[in-house]
Amino acid sequence: MGADYYRADSEDGDRIDDPSEDALFMMISDLNGSDNTFLNVRPDGPAPHWSATVTLVGTVGGNAYEVIRRDTARNEHEVTVSSDIDGIARELTIWMAARDRPGGPV
Repeated sequence: MGADYYRADSEDGDRIDDPSEDALFMMISDLNGSDNTFLNVRPDGPAPHWSATVTLVGTVGGNAYEVIRRDTARNEHEVTVSSDIDGIARELTIWMAARDRPGGPV
């Protein structure tokens, strides 16, 4: 059974359906510079119109993460860089809650 709303997949094969803010925090914390450098979040299903990607982009002086959010239905494309995992997880959770859901109202 797939996710009701969205899913998070990491490069190393971890997948969580309908991840909570805490689950996103843990998945982002697990990113590393060798075999798990990114995390994708998107609706479950074919051809999603929105997605978010968190990529580990630097470890010198502490980890830095690039966050890319896209929503083609709203013509949105935003790129930010942050080292605050808690803030990234919180902002992604809020952003995803405002997205259209498969089978839901647009």
